[in-house]
Amino acid sequence: MPKPPPKRGAAPRGTHTNVKTARSRSNASQRWLLRQLNDPYVKAAQAQGWRSRAAFKLIELDERFKLLKPGTRVVDLGAAPGGWSQVALRTLGERGHVVALDLLPMDTLAGATILQGDFQDDATEAAVLEALGGPADLVLSDMAPNTTGHAATDHLRIMDLASLALDFAVKVLAPGGGFVAKVFQGGSEKAMLENLRRHFAVVRHAKPPASRKDSSELYVVATGFKG
Repeated sequence: MPKPPPKRGAAPRGTHTNVKTARSRSNASQRWLLRQLNDPYVKAAQAQGWRSRAAFKLIELDERFKLLKPGTRVVDLGAAPGGWSQVALRTLGERGHVVALDLLPMDTLAGATILQGDFQDDATEAAVLEALGGPADLVLSDMAPNTTGHAATDHLRIMDLASLALDFAVKVLAPGGGFVAKVFQGGSEKAMLENLRRHFAVVRHAKPPASRKDSSELYVVATGFKG
């Protein structure tokens, strides 16, 4: 009898898989593929029907900070392929709503409104608010720019993206709302945290267990939007 998939954020143990070298595959691609094949969170996501391993990051953040509640109106920025939106929908119930927004096309997800566009555009912002039927209770951002391999550059680029996501959140959140965004460690988090504290009552940061140990990513979690 097959073993049931792990509950919640738990990842299963598995055997190590080797990858045969292909002439057309770069060393970086080879390392990425090997890591994917041996990542327990990737295997757990496939077993449990999540669209990405990132789903476990939001599961773990929600278990710690109680972000998702029945009836919550959520905006998922950079939503494709939809793992975070799936997690949100599981908790919100019929009165809640999820708007999944991305520059890229995204497959239909039952219960969510999927919008394709740039969150910095006024028309997109208006479309989000219309789809929600009012201001948001929670803005999520797992967005990250394409990495260059230069740590300082990648850090600055993701901090800029997180700051833009915060600007959007300030425009669409209802008083008391929350904001979650991915950032990289690298020295400029202090400015971001100070900006968050101007708008939110409580600001924390966390590295969920599903975040790879060799990754510099962190998540800022801000609650109690002052409006």
